[in-house]
Amino acid sequence: MNHDEFKKIIAGAIGNEIEAYNFYRSVSDRVQDATLKGLFGELAGDEQKHKVTLEGFLAKAPDQLRFSAEHDYKVADALPTPPLTPDLKPLEGLVIAIKKELEAMQMYTQLAGASADGGQKAVFNELASMERGHKSRLEDIYTNMAFPENW
Repeated sequence: MNHDEFKKIIAGAIGNEIEAYNFYRSVSDRVQDATLKGLFGELAGDEQKHKVTLEGFLAKAPDQLRFSAEHDYKVADALPTPPLTPDLKPLEGLVIAIKKELEAMQMYTQLAGASADGGQKAVFNELASMERGHKSRLEDIYTNMAFPENW
């Protein structure tokens, strides 16, 4: 992976984090349930932190980035996603959010696998772990909303 490919992937990831932040903030502002309001507000804050972390990678000089060049990790294949809009039904919004978190988790896992620098790898693994946690929390909510008889 060369520096230009990396910058393009990270720029796309930053765009995804901004899109997710805007979606979560919008849902948090609209939802009446205090628990959901808090969850989506927290997710928005996390996505903002991810954006800042990724911007730090963009600011690095090319010689500070360490990626193995012998593999095509297909990271860019995961970047295009449908736009998130706040006027969805709650379950539809949760499904989109879950898919976005899965996509982000997979992308960060692939970036960690492509990293030749230990610190860089650790940051991407941590981002993947955070996205995995988001996905799990959203799946729990979805299950409880989609199948209320299980409560």
